[in-house]
Amino acid sequence: MSLWTPSGEHPINEPGQSSSPGDSPPPPAGGGDAGAPGPQAEIQMDELRRQLAEAPADVVVANHCYGLFELAAVYLSQEPPLFPQAQLAIDALASLVDGLGSRLGEAHRPLQEALAQVRLAYVQLDAAEKAKAGAPGAPNGAAEPTA
Repeated sequence: MSLWTPSGEHPINEPGQSSSPGDSPPPPAGGGDAGAPGPQAEIQMDELRRQLAEAPADVVVANHCYGLFELAAVYLSQEPPLFPQAQLAIDALASLVDGLGSRLGEAHRPLQEALAQVRLAYVQLDAAEKAKAGAPGAPNGAAEPTA
């Protein structure tokens, strides 16, 4: 058995099991630890962490909300639309926007509007797909976004 880490696979001995040289994965081609980040990558990650720590949480969370909006839009723009995937992204967005409310700061109002737009797009696209199929009833493979 082995454990994967960013620096590569490491053999793990289960209780009562001894390791033998054949149990470990072969070293990477070219020698060295190919999976380990170099000093430059570590410096860049430290800088990214510093920048993230300096950013207000409401801005970072709002940015993730916009990402969920975009994700839902991508799923809805497929032919045919990927309704179950879009539904999950819309519900996740609604959970954050409705759940956090004004704690999202200045982004709250635009995010509420974005959520309303993507919900409307979902309903309109679902109606169009149903009309094409000529089938009344539930949306194509998914319930309407709930939140």
